[in-house]
Amino acid sequence: MNSADLNVTDHSRDSAGLRYVYPVISRRAGGVSVGINLNTNNACNWRCVYCQVPNLVTGTAPPVDMAVLEKELRAFLHELLHGDFMQQRVPEGARRINDIALSGNGEPTSAKEFLQVVALVGRLRKELALPPHIKLVLISNGSLMHRGYVQLGLRQMAQFNGEVWFKLDRASAAGMQMINNTQLGMETVRKNLATAIGLCPTWLQTCWFALDGLAPAKQDEDKYLEFLAGLLSDNIRPQGVLLYSLARPSLQAEAPRLSSLSEQQMDVFAERIRALGVLVKVSI
Repeated sequence: MNSADLNVTDHSRDSAGLRYVYPVISRRAGGVSVGINLNTNNACNWRCVYCQVPNLVTGTAPPVDMAVLEKELRAFLHELLHGDFMQQRVPEGARRINDIALSGNGEPTSAKEFLQVVALVGRLRKELALPPHIKLVLISNGSLMHRGYVQLGLRQMAQFNGEVWFKLDRASAAGMQMINNTQLGMETVRKNLATAIGLCPTWLQTCWFALDGLAPAKQDEDKYLEFLAGLLSDNIRPQGVLLYSLARPSLQAEAPRLSSLSEQQMDVFAERIRALGVLVKVSI
């Protein structure tokens, strides 16, 4: 395995020298997150301007070799639990497994084997007697929540401490087109989010940053708050909002135009969200 130390700014998918499994130190998770990259072809159905995936292409996940994934995940979890990986690679203070994350270089729910992957994690949780605090996290743009196998996967996730991190960077069609390069309408986003919340505990995951030196406009904040208030009024309640700014450099063409916001700027928006009665976790 690669001998370099892990840190919060390096989420390299090959940090463990494996095809599917990679460890990262997660700012939002507060420990080691064991990532599962199902999009090994760097293909996604969105193209977010802040995405750090190199050579990103439009598409879906390739077929997943379940035998290879199972071998990698079992061996790596065993190493984290019983080997010296934590002592050798992970900074003191972060030496705990926080979650197993279905994430990677594209939209993980585009993998036809998504349900099988969720079931595999469930089996290994029991086989390896993982501590109950370890979550299974799906990091998703939420665009494929209408698919039956995705919904079945979320139902299973909910049975073993699972949660969804549902991307919502802007709450207008124009904003989503600009930031995520998708033409998904807000009614569809709302329907997909309601589906996710109904099946598994779900957080909104929001990347808030400056474009061309300008923070998101008040109108962007207002649209976001209106969308969230509309959900709450219909008793569609997420667990909260994971609000974060840029920590790793974008590898998209827009990269020179992007910059992080200050802690104060992030906190001002966070307080507006909290005023709705919603929990907010801020990462700078």
